[in-house]
Amino acid sequence: MKTISLLRVVFPVIFAAIALQACNTGKTNELLLHKKWRVYDVKVPKGDPYNLTQITQARDLKDGYYSNVYYQFLDNNVFVATIDNKPDSGKYQLLSNGKVISVTASNGDRNAENLVTVDRLDDDHFDMKVVSGDYHFILCTKKD
Repeated sequence: MKTISLLRVVFPVIFAAIALQACNTGKTNELLLHKKWRVYDVKVPKGDPYNLTQITQARDLKDGYYSNVYYQFLDNNVFVATIDNKPDSGKYQLLSNGKVISVTASNGDRNAENLVTVDRLDDDHFDMKVVSGDYHFILCTKKD
């Protein structure tokens, strides 16, 4: 009898948690889809210890590699990165309740997987934490 009562309490809680996760993932996907997210800044994450090399790299990445970059998230989990007017596509998948994005090759091969953490996402801004070499950076993007 106690098991049945426990199940009556546990199942609705589990169901509610799953539903909440699905809603958050759906909201993240809705905000990302069908927009051009152009990189406008590269920052060192708040809370990282002061490191002159990391600060210099962030500035160099902003002025160099990321000076003409934008990202698009399209239907069927298609991801397009356009770097200096040269597009490259792959697949994306939302993980961790929409807080992490897995980007893989077009065939979904995870050997070349890149994980980015959503730092900020609204209708006009998408900031993501990425790893480059030994350092983390926040790529600040705006809807183009």
